Amino acid sequence: MTHIQPIDGHVHIITAADIPNLLPIRERLNASHMTVISVFNKSEVNNNPACYAAKACYPEWCYVGAGLDHSAYLSGGTVSTPTLVEQVDRMVAIGADGMKLLETKPTERRVLDVPIDSDYYDAMFARIEELGLPMVWHVADPDEFWNPDTTPDWAKANDWGYHPTDVTPEMVYAEVANVLKRHPKLKVIFAHFFFMSKHLPEAAELFDTYPGVHFDLTPGIEMYTVMSLKHQEAREFFIKYADRIVFGTDIMADQDVPGAGARSDIVTRWLTTDDQYGIPAEADYLLGETGSGNLHGLKLPAEVVEKILRGNIQRLFGGEPRKLNAQLAIEECERIAVVAEQMGGTPSIARDCAEVIRGKS
Repeated sequence: MTHIQPIDGHVHIITAADIPNLLPIRERLNASHMTVISVFNKSEVNNNPACYAAKACYPEWCYVGAGLDHSAYLSGGTVSTPTLVEQVDRMVAIGADGMKLLETKPTERRVLDVPIDSDYYDAMFARIEELGLPMVWHVADPDEFWNPDTTPDWAKANDWGYHPTDVTPEMVYAEVANVLKRHPKLKVIFAHFFFMSKHLPEAAELFDTYPGVHFDLTPGIEMYTVMSLKHQEAREFFIKYADRIVFGTDIMADQDVPGAGARSDIVTRWLTTDDQYGIPAEADYLLGETGSGNLHGLKLPAEVVEKILRGNIQRLFGGEPRKLNAQLAIEECERIAVVAEQMGGTPSIARDCAEVIRGKS
């Protein structure tokens, strides 16, 4: 489909045990680099330790998007943590290449019920804007997830079917709009196409207003189905905004290699061919039933494909991954282990990652 070596801008990792599997996944994707990203977790704090350990093992091709520690807030102040601004500065000192926010996914909002445009976050966004730190940001979810009649069974199984007590899409998008208005120079990669595949004119307006806004292509298979139905409009959009779209897979580091490859192939085939195809048998259940999808590739020009598969993420995260400060990374893993224990989590997850980093120092 393409001879371009992509840079995967969206890969998840949780434990040190998952790190070796990144290598065969990378080889299957023919990727030159991968970006491992962290998300916050109430009991385990976040996945930063595993991300830093992965960078220690693969410093030449592993970018890191670090996550936040909200334990002080979630514990009602009984657990002490650095402020969010201090955490951002610490990430940079350790060698993170960017950040990840999942806090505006409705399931996470149930845990951390703090509007993203509140004072709690504002100084952090100002610091990120000042540093020019790129941020992968998951906002909302597919529209279908707010209607029990249209929520897929696999989404319901993950508790991704939303109720009147959950934040609405309108609410969370309005909050994000406020953040962008206050901090218009933010470098943002909105995950899963910002769930705006049905609204390409509005997406274009967002791009035209904020030059630092980008979308990634991590499935959500629904976005490929939707845009395949308006094939020519989608193709024109991708060509016009080729500088604003980033390749990503949403692979889990412990995923089987064929399943990881299927995720990548769905996206690259859509970008590079005019094939009409469905979900392959190797794909994981989050992409839907085998054969479903009704996808119609865009067959984009080679120069557009090159920007989307590698040029844009390389521009945002830097030509090569930043060097890891192993000692600071170990200290942060140990800090997170202590906090995880206080929060009822599993401190050995972070401590195992510290040991990996020590072994590579």
